[in-house]
Amino acid sequence: MDTFDALSARRSCRSFADAQVPAEVLDQVLGASLRAPSAGNAWALQLVVLDTVELVGRYWDTTLTAGPGRERFPWPGLLAAPILVIPSVDASAYSQRYAEPDKAQAGLGDELDAWPVPYWWVDAGAAVMAMLTAAAAVGLGSLLFGQFGHEESVSREFGLDPQRRSVGTVALGWPSGEPIRRSESSRRGRPLLADIVVRPGSAAPPA
Repeated sequence: MDTFDALSARRSCRSFADAQVPAEVLDQVLGASLRAPSAGNAWALQLVVLDTVELVGRYWDTTLTAGPGRERFPWPGLLAAPILVIPSVDASAYSQRYAEPDKAQAGLGDELDAWPVPYWWVDAGAAVMAMLTAAAAVGLGSLLFGQFGHEESVSREFGLDPQRRSVGTVALGWPSGEPIRRSESSRRGRPLLADIVVRPGSAAPPA
């Protein structure tokens, strides 16, 4: 499967089969994150991999407490994902990197507020997209979802460095193939290429 086929195949999977993913396949997907850009080669990304029943169970017990709330959860097949990956970044690594002699002229090494664009988030997003594309290329289902109000409790549960911020959580596994309830967001569809491409100097698109 080439890159364009993998991108076309990628979907947000919310129902996973109860089957393990071989370690070499998982490493392929995780390794794709290393092909993403990193400003100044700061490489402040860390991937916390939960790949046992016990670890995955602890994640859901932390974020989706057993009881009526879990029973009403609209995508129970998501809880069957055998692997959860928590990508996190240390923003301070960027200011430290840009305080080094070869980058100091950029003026970004003093404090994080000096960065007009927080590239730790940009680079982390690129790394996650690389993993999602790689997952599609090997036939795995994947889903990036937010931790929202659970970020602190998840970090505490798994001993993450408090200086790090989690980008979200990526679920990985073989798709179950079972029909599931679609999210309301998926009904919005995707824009056309012509809707997002702007070529300055050309005729303005109709409003």
